Amino acid sequence: MKRPYSEQPAIVLGLIAVQILCAAVFLWDVTEDGIAAMVSGLLDMHLNVEAAAVIALIAGIVFEARVLMRLLQRKAHLERQVSLAARAFHDVIEERFTAWALTTAERDVAHFTVKGLSITDIAGLRGSAEGTVKSQLNAIYRKAGVGNRGELLSLLIEEIMDHDSAMDDAGQAVAETSG
Repeated sequence: MKRPYSEQPAIVLGLIAVQILCAAVFLWDVTEDGIAAMVSGLLDMHLNVEAAAVIALIAGIVFEARVLMRLLQRKAHLERQVSLAARAFHDVIEERFTAWALTTAERDVAHFTVKGLSITDIAGLRGSAEGTVKSQLNAIYRKAGVGNRGELLSLLIEEIMDHDSAMDDAGQAVAETSG
């Protein structure tokens, strides 16, 4: 799948570079025309329009560069936040799996289940029979105190939300995510 243009800063930087080149050419042209007009003593409307266009082009370049820098900073910040959230999600899930005393095989099946894979897919990835995966899922559900995949996911999401609330109350998440 192609990345959208907003995710390709190199293209935007290239366009800004072309605009800088054009601005340089136009500035050179306006400067030459301005010198010629001062020598002849005739300032005409054409020169004023060209000068205004050059000024507007330069202002546009400065504006675009600032917006691009802010967008890149925001993107980097959001990527850091997603990374922190993913780690927190993983930590909470691992804590739950440990608390439920899941075996290594059950942990694998539980991870695949949380990711949304079907029993057939899990069995294929683990090289085991579907009946084995179903049996492991039943053991996971029993140990977690839930009846099905939806309840398991709901329980994990609730744990994550409770974990995030506890971190906010303690002031830890605020310190980690500010920036």
